[in-house]
Amino acid sequence: MKPRIIFFGTPQFACRILQELIDEGQNIAAVVSQPDKPVGRRHTIEKTPVHALAEQYGIPVIQPVKLRAEADSILALEPELIVTCAYGQFVPEIILNAPKYGCLNVHPSLLPKYRGGAPVHRAVMNGDKETGVCLMQMVKAMDAGKVYACCRREILPDMTTEDLNLVLEEDAALLLRENLPLYLEGKLPGTEQDEAGVVLAPNISREDEMVRFAEEDVHQAYNHIRALIDWPISYGVVNGKRIKFYKARKEEAEHSCKTGTVTGFENGGMRIACKGGFVDILELQMEGKNRMSADAFANGAGRSLIGKQFE
Repeated sequence: MKPRIIFFGTPQFACRILQELIDEGQNIAAVVSQPDKPVGRRHTIEKTPVHALAEQYGIPVIQPVKLRAEADSILALEPELIVTCAYGQFVPEIILNAPKYGCLNVHPSLLPKYRGGAPVHRAVMNGDKETGVCLMQMVKAMDAGKVYACCRREILPDMTTEDLNLVLEEDAALLLRENLPLYLEGKLPGTEQDEAGVVLAPNISREDEMVRFAEEDVHQAYNHIRALIDWPISYGVVNGKRIKFYKARKEEAEHSCKTGTVTGFENGGMRIACKGGFVDILELQMEGKNRMSADAFANGAGRSLIGKQFE
């Protein structure tokens, strides 16, 4: 008899883990997800990706604003195992301590590096060459439990967070598929994390979204941009206006241009000088305008920015 599982998750990444549990015929009693939120100018309420997927399969969904306040209703379902992935709230001890088989978390980093809510973003932003996925024990401290299994994944030089998430989703699903039966049989003793190697990965803040070309070198600026694709999208400020960056490339080069300056439009990009080279913005969105290619921008208001400097 398969154990009664409650799955905790919210974004698209977590959907792949929920789908894996469904495909493997696991006994999913319920799903817990963050509350649905209004999106767009009309503030239309949109279901979280995990909520929408659970509904497709008729799985009950619980969406507490504060998880502790709903602890009794969750425990009333008598979960024997809890599996979490990118849920977005701390799980209180009263829930962590209840299931017979404990609580497992699928975390997209090589722990103890990148504990926190934005491990994939931070790996790309920091220019890391490698990351991975860990299957770990949930404990009271954030992402601090034993690691039962992990897999490694190369980060290619031009990967965005969106690109990396897609491959890590599949890695995570395979990791769970191969190791969940072993865990339930008690064959995965787990390894304690080395606290000396802890690196935190806090959620992306509004401050993190702004690229400062005058301060960041060409690699930092490029990594900053690709780390925030496809969410929340980075931006720069020039001539008092925000410009969001949806696609970019970099070129290492020596130059005498003032860093942060728009030097022109060439080869389909708006070229911005940085220390050690140039970042070319290929797709962008000027404040109050639609998203467009750099070529289209150059044919409109774009050329008026040549010689201007990003803050």
